[in-house]
Amino acid sequence: MNSKSLFKSLCLIYKFSIRRLRTSYASYGRTQKHPPLEKLSGQTIVCDMEGGLLRTSSTFPYFMLVALEAGGLLRGLLLLILCPLISCLGHEVGLRVMAMVCFLGLRKDEFRVGTAVLPKFFLEEVGLEGFEVVMRGGRRVCVSSMPTVMVEGFLQGYLDVEVVLGRELKVFRGYYTGLMVEDEGESKASLALEELLGDEKAGKGGAVGFGGSATSLRKQHLFSHCEEVHLVSEAEKRWHPLPISKYPKPLVFHDGRIAFRPTPVAALCMFVWLPLGFLLASARAFTFILLPYALSIPLLALLGMRNRLVTSSPPPRKEEEEEGRSSRLYITNHRTLLDPLVIAAALRRNVTATTYSVSRISEWISPIRTVRLTRNREEDKRRMKQLLEEGELVVCPEGTTCREPYLLRFSPLFAEVSREVTPVASETSVTMFYGTSTNKLKFLDPLFFLMNPFPCYEVEFMGRVPTGSIAGEVCSSCQMANHLQGEIGRLLGFHRTRLTRKDKYLMLAGTAGVVEADDKGR
Repeated sequence: MNSKSLFKSLCLIYKFSIRRLRTSYASYGRTQKHPPLEKLSGQTIVCDMEGGLLRTSSTFPYFMLVALEAGGLLRGLLLLILCPLISCLGHEVGLRVMAMVCFLGLRKDEFRVGTAVLPKFFLEEVGLEGFEVVMRGGRRVCVSSMPTVMVEGFLQGYLDVEVVLGRELKVFRGYYTGLMVEDEGESKASLALEELLGDEKAGKGGAVGFGGSATSLRKQHLFSHCEEVHLVSEAEKRWHPLPISKYPKPLVFHDGRIAFRPTPVAALCMFVWLPLGFLLASARAFTFILLPYALSIPLLALLGMRNRLVTSSPPPRKEEEEEGRSSRLYITNHRTLLDPLVIAAALRRNVTATTYSVSRISEWISPIRTVRLTRNREEDKRRMKQLLEEGELVVCPEGTTCREPYLLRFSPLFAEVSREVTPVASETSVTMFYGTSTNKLKFLDPLFFLMNPFPCYEVEFMGRVPTGSIAGEVCSSCQMANHLQGEIGRLLGFHRTRLTRKDKYLMLAGTAGVVEADDKGR
């Protein structure tokens, strides 16, 4: 028998095996949709990510996030235009088209979307029922139709998956070509999977497969290694969203501009909104910059910007400052670059703000004075004391922004430059665009925040606090920083962490793993 006839025979055997797998899965899936949780302890779980973990199997929103965050608006628009064509193509062809559009020309060593952006959206789409099945097993193996670089950061960083079998992308001279291939990396992962399943069979029994009924041939081949397979259809996946309290690891940091899940309809609405949003953001910015606070605040409300001042401890009046307290230090948690501006609007007078990495363009258009700090402790301490002598000063002790309900570690420097401070709790909410980022275009952060249809800012002034004592007992500057971090956290319902600006940029740059939150302070 020559090699050509041998190859044909092997293909026929493979096709026949696949037909048998399809038939057995269909009959088995009608009787048992979910494996009994009590029987999964210690077993290897082989999970289809789209069919057995996420509430919907559509991969379009995640490719759209890659297109928008890594490729730009034009690439995202192209993917949206091709959406009707992609929906008419088969599943495999549609995946290849989306991969080509989203990845072609992207530099491999600069791709951060898989670790910095997508985990948040995957966590929000995880079904509670599927999550309980996956987490009950001793070892976890996940297979996905999406490229490995899109899902690996989430599966290994948050679910502790040992083996991730995604699609591999071809790379040419450090750039993605957009072509999905079966390369050596996937072969190594398959060998690792077979080794895990072999250990399982030699121990407590075969592995358990869990996925969707619309399973591709590639995933069916993977399930052929399992002793039991449980399938669930899209119509039967009426799963509940995974509560934040049940996240396996806290989602403290994430990046990207998009604040919503970009389904085809939602993405279309975004592109329709962009021209109007830009004009509206420009009108809001010029209103705040050019008009006095007495006029700009009500006009901003008419333009859809929601600002709320909580009066549990009202901000000091101008008359009080003129009576001898002209220097006052305000400290606030850092949500966006607009924090000092909102505090100035609440006070109805200009203040000075200290910054670390604000762009020159932001400094130029800012309606209030901004002063850069050097990250040299003694020099920054001298500058802050000098600014306090000149008037009111706003400081963000976290040193960087945080989107989620967490507070980063407070720098104690503020407690060393003033005998008393006024803590301010700040909170924001957006529906379309985030007003923070770690990329090179940080000067656009305020613009994206103002482009939201109804951006919301809420500030609450707390009473003056002496920096030398807590409840009548003398304290250090570090103890005071921890104390005020906890007070602001309790007021906002945020969790305290030990994380710093360095931790944030290391993680979002892809050079460090998921970091843990800690409610115990420093």
